Amino acid sequence: MLEALREAQLAFSEGEVPVGAVVVRGGEIISRAHNLCEREGDPTMHAELIALRAAAKRLSKSRLTDCELYVTLEPCPMCMGAILNFRVGALCFGAFDPASGCCVSKCELGKCTIAPEVPFVGGMLEEESLRLLDRFFSERRHESSKTV
Repeated sequence: MLEALREAQLAFSEGEVPVGAVVVRGGEIISRAHNLCEREGDPTMHAELIALRAAAKRLSKSRLTDCELYVTLEPCPMCMGAILNFRVGALCFGAFDPASGCCVSKCELGKCTIAPEVPFVGGMLEEESLRLLDRFFSERRHESSKTV
């Protein structure tokens, strides 16, 4: 989870929403990523999707049943759908996202599909993840108030 937090810090330093993700198999990091939506001009460039795609490519398989995904924020509907479709073995996330988290907060997407439910743990390094997100959005609000 610390590696996912490092990725989130990279996102922060690049002006991206600070979310980081790491895919692990047998204790080895297979892939890592952070949000790239702003840089790429693509709202689907979430850390989870980038990390999952990279892991699938590296392992030459689309089912990641023997992998765990660590992410600093509870996945949104798009990312939760990808987690289910990649058949990720387990999910660990930092901060809960009451606005759009689709693991448990806003809805439980894993229970609404034909894919097997993904075991998960939420709240890992939650304070650190929230602090980074709060700082990012606080700075954004401060910047936007200067332009008004």
